[in-house]
Amino acid sequence: MSIAPTLQRYLDQKVTYDVLTHEPTLSSTRTAQACHIPGDRLAKAVVLRCDGGHMLAVLPASRHIRLAELRSEVGDDVELASEEDLAPLFGDCVRGAVPPVGECYGLDVIIDDSIGQQPEVYLEAGDHATLIRMGGDQFAALTRDARHGRFSARN
Repeated sequence: MSIAPTLQRYLDQKVTYDVLTHEPTLSSTRTAQACHIPGDRLAKAVVLRCDGGHMLAVLPASRHIRLAELRSEVGDDVELASEEDLAPLFGDCVRGAVPPVGECYGLDVIIDDSIGQQPEVYLEAGDHATLIRMGGDQFAALTRDARHGRFSARN
């Protein structure tokens, strides 16, 4: 499939990036392993239900969400979205391959501060076999308008 068209149009207008292909994987941790990149540099997206809508939490593949900390950042009405919630939100992506860029899909985003410290960042591109690589400065520019906080812990 390659890059989801919605994501590609958005990235082309905002940042400089490279596209990498890899053997298909079904988790961000496995993707990092297959591509021989540190899990701290692979941004994963977690879709949340929040205040009657949805938002995206972005954190490194090497970490997991701590809901208590996330709730202190965005409010108590936050829970993980279900798989059924994803298809209408990410219609041009393969099931389970959510890009960690919510703005182009009309979603608010919160970025875990730990991903912002990386010299380069990798993103899922909307399928299970394509990654996007960009410099940490490009990722910072891409997520400049997102909320930031500390809501993750090491796996």
